[in-house]
Amino acid sequence: MIELKIPQKQIEKLRQLGKVGENNLFCFLGFTFNLQTKELHDILQENASVKTLEVKDPTMHQQITELLYKYAHANRKEQTGKLVKFKNFPGGYAYENAFNRRAAEPIAKVFGSCPGDLGEAAKLIGGKLLGHGESSVEVTALEGIPITYILWTDEELPPSANILFDETASNYLNVEDLSGLTELATWRLTFAKTLLKKI
Repeated sequence: MIELKIPQKQIEKLRQLGKVGENNLFCFLGFTFNLQTKELHDILQENASVKTLEVKDPTMHQQITELLYKYAHANRKEQTGKLVKFKNFPGGYAYENAFNRRAAEPIAKVFGSCPGDLGEAAKLIGGKLLGHGESSVEVTALEGIPITYILWTDEELPPSANILFDETASNYLNVEDLSGLTELATWRLTFAKTLLKKI
């Protein structure tokens, strides 16, 4: 557990953007953020029957704080269902190579030899199975920002992964922050895989 330093004004906006009940919990990617106490809990760790070391990387907590702060400045927009690549967002082309290296390639590397684990890992952070490629999932990184991961495998080629977004995702975050959010989602998926046999 760690306390995130987010101003009260943004806390109230998070309450409007997310599906927050009477328990004041804003849930995302296997984390719960208590909007009253401002405490962040890692549910993946807490639900594991065999405990691993709790992640206490201050850089990660700072990244989460900044992402939630910026997300809190967005206005809710109805999803269209039209999926687009990261490079299709304004400014996305300039970040595409780094985005693929940090967000897509780890998925191919970690799940390429065991595609079925992608779906199981996604379920641990609130995701759901889809029907594309060898394996595919949709993970709601933050309310209104679903991320679609598609894993491709071939006996003659190394595994690869594609990441798609609803075209409205850039309404919530700019491409730099959307890239950071997707990297966080990828990290949570790969972390969830390590817990599959421990939970």
